[in-house]
Amino acid sequence: MVESPGRITLWGIEVFMATADERSISAAAKRLGASPSAVSQQLTNLESAVGATLLQRNARPVRLTPAGEILKRRAQVILNEAAQARAELAMSDLSLLTRFRLGMIEDFEVDVTPQLLTHMASELKGCQFLLETGASHYLYELLDSRALDVIVAAELGAEDDWVEVHPLLREGFIVAAPKGVVDPSKDVLRQLKRLPLVQYTQRHYMGRLLTAHLARQNISLPHRFELDSYHAILALVGQGAGWTILTPLALMRAQRFADQLDVMELPMEPLSRTISLTARKGILQDMPGRVAGTLRPILRKSVVEPALARYPFLKDALTVI
Repeated sequence: MVESPGRITLWGIEVFMATADERSISAAAKRLGASPSAVSQQLTNLESAVGATLLQRNARPVRLTPAGEILKRRAQVILNEAAQARAELAMSDLSLLTRFRLGMIEDFEVDVTPQLLTHMASELKGCQFLLETGASHYLYELLDSRALDVIVAAELGAEDDWVEVHPLLREGFIVAAPKGVVDPSKDVLRQLKRLPLVQYTQRHYMGRLLTAHLARQNISLPHRFELDSYHAILALVGQGAGWTILTPLALMRAQRFADQLDVMELPMEPLSRTISLTARKGILQDMPGRVAGTLRPILRKSVVEPALARYPFLKDALTVI
């Protein structure tokens, strides 16, 4: 069926809001899983339906017109009501849920995510699953912009009243050093200070968390490398280029380098992070809590038990909540 360009459609509103958020037609298309031409046509149809130009599409970035600003305020209410309606229908009968948009941190992409999706697919026969994998701050941005329904990510420290949070896993940070370089019977931190720190990028929340923690301890460490890849960091450490501070999840994702590393507790005040399932409050009713309940035994079996089998000293530093 061909949509009439004179009608305001929910899809048209979603396209408009995505474009307004992303300030780019191509970025909006990527977020929505549509082509740029399809996005552009929907915007043209919507502008025809409301009788006003909504976006300055030739600007870089794309800008809202005054009419676009007015519609954006109203459109958010429309999308909230539509999301609530879908949620109520889905919760009355899960078989009615047709789309589930999930964001997962990279730490879980191999061992955890496939098991969760397999379990959900067995219960939600007619549901399409859309997965976005990325860093925690990126997933929070997508949740905030309503591009995702649920995310599993590290808590970022801010308490927002628009979300519900279900803690899943707490993990303490640990040290990885080149094998045989550090004598654990002596002053570990003093030995580590002789080597450069291979640092996790401060562009991500985890890197900033580590930097702030070191600053609170009045610890200044030289570093030559600042990377966003666990594999690259641990490869450099394994080759003797320095040492690093990472989480057990990061370590388990790069097991190919395990034989080149010595892993030990953080030789300073402990630091931990919490991985939680987060969703917009009041939209999916009890579904986020149910998904969290499904995840916990998966995390225990696929993440915690293998890590403790290899590194028993992590017993108090890696726990399902």
